[in-house]
Amino acid sequence: MTGPATPGRELVLASGSAARAAMLRACGVPLRAQPARVDEAAVKAAMLAEDAPARDIADTLAELKAQRVAQKHPDGLVLGADQVLVQGGTLYDKPADLDAARAQLQALRGKAHELLSAAVVYEAGRPVWRHIGRAQLVMREFSDAFLDAYLDRHGDDLLATVGCYKLEAGGACLFSRVQGDYFSVLGLPLLEVLQFLRTRGVMQE
Repeated sequence: MTGPATPGRELVLASGSAARAAMLRACGVPLRAQPARVDEAAVKAAMLAEDAPARDIADTLAELKAQRVAQKHPDGLVLGADQVLVQGGTLYDKPADLDAARAQLQALRGKAHELLSAAVVYEAGRPVWRHIGRAQLVMREFSDAFLDAYLDRHGDDLLATVGCYKLEAGGACLFSRVQGDYFSVLGLPLLEVLQFLRTRGVMQE
């Protein structure tokens, strides 16, 4: 889908994620962040009760965020995003505290899991583009002593991520293998988003 280019057009990011905003700004995307108020827990619970696949949950949450913010910017270009982590049929949320982060990393230790990062763009009040990036990660068998040192070193910063790790900031030491889209691990299928933004004049071709 393409539309008329609007030089210097600004993107509204319907997310409070500093990582997503930093990735986009580093690529020269003019944006302002406006987090969407969505009851993610209720949406996830309802969809899980209906046995919805993880990719549909990520896509739905991304769209709800874009839709909510687009109501305040009816003529704007709004990007909603969401990320889910799945391991063995279990969907993980961001941990509430460091004890929950420790328990989650212990549960993921020595196993493979998948990250799904959904992006949905609203333009003029309607959805015009969507994409889901995927990455598969295998966490190594680290010791409890290593885990405690890792949590002490990074602290509450880990609570902002669904996986309790920041791959770009020391999280790589938790893994034996990472496959798929690196940027989706960080929370956004960046390359696909950038390509779409070029069709809308937000970025130069």
